[in-house]
Amino acid sequence: MAAEEGQVISVHTVSDWKERLEKGKEANKLIVVDFTASWCGPCRFIAPILAEIAKKLPRVTFLKVDVDELESVSKEWEIEAMPTFLFLKEGKLVDKVVGAKKDELQQKITMHADAAAAGSSI
Repeated sequence: MAAEEGQVISVHTVSDWKERLEKGKEANKLIVVDFTASWCGPCRFIAPILAEIAKKLPRVTFLKVDVDELESVSKEWEIEAMPTFLFLKEGKLVDKVVGAKKDELQQKITMHADAAAAGSSI
């Protein structure tokens, strides 16, 4: 588990996706999901930025889902544009960022990560 902290984890199967969501719920962690595609230019632009953020916030789980590879997951979460970043807490959507908006993404990750940390220390 420790090896996964501080990095963006690519999810390749529906079962892996469900397992990771369940783990996040149990640990009461914020999960940030990057819905991406190999052919998406803005996705390639934002990927290294997300990786940098992930290194700084090991208490947040960062997942990456290729919309073409896991089409059913993309449909389930109504993903219509790439990249789309979903913020999940206890398995529920709490926020989202659509597009490669570096500043908005960093701001929301920090805000929700701090809220999650505050909530878990009570």
